[in-house]
Amino acid sequence: MKRKIFFILLLLAILGLIDASYLTYEHYNNLIPPCRINSFLPAFSDCGLVLRSSYAVILGIPVALIGLIHYFILALAIGLAVTTNKKLWWFWVFFQTAVGAVMSVYFMIVQFLIIKSLCIYCTASALISFTMFVLSYFSLDYERKIIFIYTGSFVYQYFIKNIFFLLPPEFVHNAMVGYGSFLGRLPFPKIILKFLLAVKNPRLEQKLAGIQFNNPVGLAAGFDYNADLTQILGSVGFGFQSVGTITNFPYEGNPKPMLGRLPKSQSLMVNKGFKNLGARKIIEKLQDLDFEIPVGISIGRTNIRTKTTQKQSVQDVVRTFILFEESGIKNAYYELNISCPNLYGNISFYPPKNLEELLEAVEKVSIKKPIFVKMPIEKNDEDTLEMLKVVSKFKFISGVIIGNLQKNRKDPSLDPEEVKQFHVGNFSGKPCEQRSNELIKLTYDHFGKRFIIIGCGGAFSAQDAYRKIKLGASLIQLITGMIYKGPTLISRINLELVELLHKDGYKHISEAVGKGL
Repeated sequence: MKRKIFFILLLLAILGLIDASYLTYEHYNNLIPPCRINSFLPAFSDCGLVLRSSYAVILGIPVALIGLIHYFILALAIGLAVTTNKKLWWFWVFFQTAVGAVMSVYFMIVQFLIIKSLCIYCTASALISFTMFVLSYFSLDYERKIIFIYTGSFVYQYFIKNIFFLLPPEFVHNAMVGYGSFLGRLPFPKIILKFLLAVKNPRLEQKLAGIQFNNPVGLAAGFDYNADLTQILGSVGFGFQSVGTITNFPYEGNPKPMLGRLPKSQSLMVNKGFKNLGARKIIEKLQDLDFEIPVGISIGRTNIRTKTTQKQSVQDVVRTFILFEESGIKNAYYELNISCPNLYGNISFYPPKNLEELLEAVEKVSIKKPIFVKMPIEKNDEDTLEMLKVVSKFKFISGVIIGNLQKNRKDPSLDPEEVKQFHVGNFSGKPCEQRSNELIKLTYDHFGKRFIIIGCGGAFSAQDAYRKIKLGASLIQLITGMIYKGPTLISRINLELVELLHKDGYKHISEAVGKGL
């Protein structure tokens, strides 16, 4: 595509160069070029009035000369972009055409509203500049996205995040979810966001468990726990998302604090305990919706303070699966969350016997959609392998998600002073990364042919995501990285994953899965 537009862009740059050269010559020779349009618009066309106005010179330099230099450099950059095919020059072309378009709009406004006269040569230059920008904007998709994504990332990290982090985290979360839900109901903002952010590249597309994923980056369960964002996340670049975790009965959340920030640790304290509206309300919200990206329903046991038995907890989980299966909602998959560390009671699905009992009960529901089991990360290798052996016996389980929150408050990745601020909850983000990666490798080494692995925990960059992929994950989930790096992180990961695959000589993401570091 870049080479196809080369001749058009170069021709326009040359035309602009000729136009600016002529105006520069006229300026220094104190001549007024003929305005042929006078016979049609005599009251509004006076080249002399425009070219002799104070706006024709900036800091003592004629605008015509600035235009000459602009088009000369632009023509040179286009030539270098095509002959070298280096990204730097294509970035330069896009950026300079954008600057040229902005300046052209400014000068046209000056002509119409201030000078109140029109110069056909200046107008021709403005049309040339704007046409070049439009061509660049729609043709240089990669360059446009890079500039927007990196600019958005910079603005978020150095300005917006600093404001957000002055406010209570639960307030910010609710506000952003509400805003995202609102945008998801409006077609035009979704089109704009998708145009600017969504990365589509065949190297990243995969079909796993019968589901088509356009890219490997998904939103983990725990963020959109009330199913408010299913209509917007595809537009901001996500390849899939998990709603929930959803339980049979509603739960208002654990006593505050439910969220906290640990900036030095690049982590969040999480203490929601499966906060959600309950299965029936979520079903009502999703009943008639279509989804642009694969949407999964994360299901767990209802968090209640009253004493419950293991059998009751199993029945509770099964009932939630039945409700969703009978609803006809168009979700692509399910997650079975057995690993939330913030629930009341001593019920545990970790012991192999209890896990087997749960999976046997879920199997009887005869669910046709893929199911992924969300695993803990605090168990040692031996215990984890025992759990995976149990899961592997059930053919209806397509894969595992590794993993959940960091429970070890003395983990070296956690800043001790930050941990002291919170007497409840467990920790997301970077403190999960090392153990998550170790367990991804362990799972792939022993069950790589059996399970699709979704890596979750500490993905703050494309390098982080790529590390999980090379250790054995086919897909990636994140939340905390987006909080610290901004919503453009998703697109940035996808863009840079393509570069990392290319650098290592892989034509498709599947070739990198499990190849090791």
